[in-house]
Amino acid sequence: MHTPPDIKTFDQSAFRKALSCFPTGVGVATIVSADGQPHGMTISSFNSVSMNPPLILWSIGLEAACLDDFRQAEAFAINILAADQKPISQRFAQTKQDRFSGLDWHLSPTGLPLLDGAAATLSCKVWSRYPGGDHEIIVGEVYELTCSDETPLLYGLGQLTSFPKEL
Repeated sequence: MHTPPDIKTFDQSAFRKALSCFPTGVGVATIVSADGQPHGMTISSFNSVSMNPPLILWSIGLEAACLDDFRQAEAFAINILAADQKPISQRFAQTKQDRFSGLDWHLSPTGLPLLDGAAATLSCKVWSRYPGGDHEIIVGEVYELTCSDETPLLYGLGQLTSFPKEL
């Protein structure tokens, strides 16, 4: 029988480094809060769950400044960033209050903030929420989407990058 090690001695920096070996896409999760203001945050914790129904998941840190706004929202959008949107990724990763100021964006037909130039956008209604350690996992059912020919922005080994041209 396997006995797991003592988690108190777990090396979180080594864990973070190991996870950085798995490259992932970069997105911005967006909502409109109860007071009508757009909010968004950069995410890399994004994954597909199911094709039927079309489900995705992402997670938000319990310390995130906009956690309460995302908890109150019944719908959200995932903007999958294009390779040339690195500055947008960095902008939405900061704690700046109005991340949308001076940015090219529009409301979807169902009222969600979509970033112009994104490689893809997914508008979702909240399917479920789950506790996940120091994060909350949000599962959404996709009901509307756009997809362009833009090359997606990637995150891996602690850096933002994109696919090599030869792919």
